[in-house]
Amino acid sequence: MKPFILAICLTMITFGCRTNPKYGAPLEDAHVHNETLQLTAYSADYELFVEATPFVAGQTGDILAHFTRLKDFKPLTDGIVTVSLTVGSDVIRQTPEQPTVPGIYRFSLQPASTGTGSLTFDIKTPDGEAQIIIPDIRIFDNEHTAHEAAAAVAAQAGSGSNAVTFTKEQSWKVDFATEVARDEPFGQVIRTTAQILPSQGDEQMIVAKASGTALINTNITEGQSVAAGQKLFTIDGSMTADNNLAVRYAEAESEYNRAKAEYERKAELAKENVVSQSDLLQAKTSFANAEAAYNNMRSNFAAGKQSVTSPIGGFISHIMVQNGQYIEAGQPVLVVSQNRNLFIKAELQPKYFDILKHITSANIRTINDNRIFSLEEMGGRLLSYGKTVDADNPLIPVVFQVNNKADLLAGSFVELFIKTQTASQAVTVPVETVIEEMGNYFVFVQLTPELFEKRPVKTGVTDGMRIEIREGLRAGERVVVKGAILIKLSQASGALDAHAGHVH
Repeated sequence: MKPFILAICLTMITFGCRTNPKYGAPLEDAHVHNETLQLTAYSADYELFVEATPFVAGQTGDILAHFTRLKDFKPLTDGIVTVSLTVGSDVIRQTPEQPTVPGIYRFSLQPASTGTGSLTFDIKTPDGEAQIIIPDIRIFDNEHTAHEAAAAVAAQAGSGSNAVTFTKEQSWKVDFATEVARDEPFGQVIRTTAQILPSQGDEQMIVAKASGTALINTNITEGQSVAAGQKLFTIDGSMTADNNLAVRYAEAESEYNRAKAEYERKAELAKENVVSQSDLLQAKTSFANAEAAYNNMRSNFAAGKQSVTSPIGGFISHIMVQNGQYIEAGQPVLVVSQNRNLFIKAELQPKYFDILKHITSANIRTINDNRIFSLEEMGGRLLSYGKTVDADNPLIPVVFQVNNKADLLAGSFVELFIKTQTASQAVTVPVETVIEEMGNYFVFVQLTPELFEKRPVKTGVTDGMRIEIREGLRAGERVVVKGAILIKLSQASGALDAHAGHVH
């Protein structure tokens, strides 16, 4: 995989904490020069953070490389890493047998000549291979010059008064992630409340086909799962004097038997030309009508009772009758829903009418647990929006159709962020990035993967997932999107040791 480098940051830190006997000898013998290089680079899959001594020709330089998987911001635990230092035609390589601790690899390289080269890290894991290249690595001819250059870079970099140290070992133990601020189209967002409704094809009402008394012999309840064709209860029409189903069934059966016998008799007489063809045809028609009526009664109202079955698989959303209740023909008795295809209906003020034709998408946030989904994630689309209003309802309905991939509950309410098309650009970050303190808003900007600057920002509109940053942040800067509250607590209380567990 061809690597790409998103950022290279050169800063310097002291060597005072690099003599932890738990992890071996110091990176460098004690002397007056104690600056180190800090290098940051990214591939499509990994973040690389390197701490190294300045490189001097003929001297061994130590490298401590931290590898973080970008998919979950956890340490690389099962990879084989080879580092190559290339200066002109000279290449030196090293592959440690195993990491010092999970995610951290220690290398020792001795460049032979001065010049400007590159560090290449080749990573092999069970999931595949990757490569990260850090260019512009300078090799000096003497130690004094190397450390003077390092000190100059350190003086220019400066950490700032709002800088907070949060080590890789600390971030690996918590829910942590960073992301690059994006410059992207970000138009007007209409924020409103909407109701979840079942779609027409997702819900079916069952009505009584005949009048009678409901006989519910089984325990059916709202929310109960049912299969297509499953018998739910019966409607007994044999208990009424008027329009008695048992009487109607007997009449249909009697008429069927009479019409059948009449047709068979005339069919035999027609062979001898005793009965005309018109009489035979009339008898055949009467028999067909009687047979259809009888079969309908037999299949739906056997023994004077109607079997109420579910036309689709799903669950019972509404029960409209009680056991023993008299039901008229055509009266609704049950509603069966599938809860797979839903409508999301919002009602907007007429002032938004001019921009409704520019709707491009929407984000849906559940009110109970604050989960948020995009319209695309739910396979949804804009179904319609109102073109007129009236005095009784002066609001404009806007309806989206979605597949219920988020276990949404029909009848409940959600927060809806309706996005519209725009030509304007804005710097945006995920909403979790922004921290509020007494009415002011901040983000933590990454200076290095272990150093973060708390920076005040001015926010704009939000679509529920991302928020506009109007001042204080530039596109391309990397910010903390998960774990910012932990960095804030670390800065406020000092309870978290900046170098707790750091492998030096």
